[in-house]
Amino acid sequence: MRRLSRLALAASLALALLAPASARPDGEAAPVASTTATLAEAADSAPVPLLWKVSDADNSVYLLGSFHLLKPDDYPVSPDVDAAFQAADRVVFEVSPEDLHDPATALKFLQAAGYAEGGTLSDVLPLAMREKFNRILARNGASIAQFEAYEPWFVNLSLTLGLSQSMGFSGEHGLDQHLMRAAADAGKPTGGLETIDDQLRALDGTPIDEQVASLSDFIDRPQEMPGMLSDLHAAWRTGDVPALGRLTLEEMQAKTPETYRMVNVVRNQAWVPQIRALLDDSAGEDVLVVVGALHLLGEDGLVAQLDDGGYRLERVCSACVEPETQPAE
Repeated sequence: MRRLSRLALAASLALALLAPASARPDGEAAPVASTTATLAEAADSAPVPLLWKVSDADNSVYLLGSFHLLKPDDYPVSPDVDAAFQAADRVVFEVSPEDLHDPATALKFLQAAGYAEGGTLSDVLPLAMREKFNRILARNGASIAQFEAYEPWFVNLSLTLGLSQSMGFSGEHGLDQHLMRAAADAGKPTGGLETIDDQLRALDGTPIDEQVASLSDFIDRPQEMPGMLSDLHAAWRTGDVPALGRLTLEEMQAKTPETYRMVNVVRNQAWVPQIRALLDDSAGEDVLVVVGALHLLGEDGLVAQLDDGGYRLERVCSACVEPETQPAE
């Protein structure tokens, strides 16, 4: 656990420098609404959900696109999400809450992030990139030595998490974490589409050259990263499917195609039969499935793959329905 703490510290040091002051939150999070009026106002500005309902003759599966890092003012959730949660007999996530919160998970991350044959980060980074990264870190009293034991995918993830935190985002406020707590409070059974080991194999198995390319993107454009994260969050919050596609799918497909295949396509293909089983084998039981928004989008997404299975499929989005025009008097 000390190694994990040292890495978190290094990431925090790096991102304190990389995130421009203008990207940090202006003041404290909005207070929790405490009256019926303020709750109604908050509901009006709730995030537009990426929510689809897939149904057969006797039950339904709700597919909800999550954003793993959110802010307190991203709540309350849409009434559509509340209704889907209330209708669900159980809630299924990418990884089950028990697996995700297992104390052994942090150690598994560190083991997956390391070099199996004793390499270092400096061994895989081009000289110019390594020197630039070290200069950036040095401005805040850190050095590349604090990252040497970890592969580029994990360094990139750590830097992104550090930046997100500096902008007021938090995993604790992520939609999946929120719904895990809600399920526990409501006594709803939960499950996972994969194990933490499956997820780590996908991340750790991506080609090293694509890992380096992704990290290079961060190091070469550190001042652009807060704006990019804000754009992604805004697209998710407004339920803008085309914008999310441009910012996630198209970016990954163009720059890191094998990473896209392993992290998105292969995992989706493994999940589709499980979701079909929730419809075909679970008579009368409705299920809410919560996954990262990326997994629902595009021709490789879960929505498209389930659309041709003989099921009824509809997007659930009250905020997407344009109000009827009132006739002139």
